[in-house]
This record gives sequence, structure tokens and C-alpha cells, in this order.
Amino acid sequence: MSQLNITRHDTPDGPVLRLDGELDYEHAAALRRHVDRLVLQAGQCLVIDLSGLRFCDSTGITALLAARQHAHAAGADIALDSVPANTLRLLRVVGLDRILTIRTG
Repeated sequence: MSQLNITRHDTPDGPVLRLDGELDYEHAAALRRHVDRLVLQAGQCLVIDLSGLRFCDSTGITALLAARQHAHAAGADIALDSVPANTLRLLRVVGLDRILTIRTG
């Protein structure tokens, strides 16, 4: 059974969510719930650290887009950090590298 662990820590620039596991149909809702509970301030940056991500499907992509929408609605930005090569390829194929700040690591 796949699993997704989400941990949070706050920085002066905004919250960081670290994902470990699989961001798939079974677990994308958990990310959406975490993001929906975030109170972001204008000028902050929500960072989603994907260094522990093993798999991402289309439902996971949708959850990342929802996180972008949540951040932008608050006047904040969003960045994906430490994006694994397989996930980076997927993001490029669907064109999200053009609308999300992506940091590989």
C-alpha cells in the first residue's frame, strides 16, 4: 500500500510542506486538506518540498495546481523544491514548468 507523509515547518518567508511517498489518487486529498488549512500572507511563498516524492499521477498534479490557486488567492507565491527527475519530466510534459517555480535538487 502506498503512503504519503506530509510534514510542515514555517520559515520567515512562508510555510514549507515536505512530501514523502506517493502523491496519487489515494493521497492527493491529504495534500489538498493541508494546503486548505494554511493561512498565507501576501508576499509569502509556499514551498512544497518534493525531495521524498516517489510517484505523482494526474490527481497529484491537480492537487499541486490547487495549492497554486490557494497561494495566489492569498497574494502569495508557490515553489516546488527538490523536484525528482521523474516528476520534473511529468511537470514539463503537462506544461507546469511554465507556471510554477521549480527548483531541482
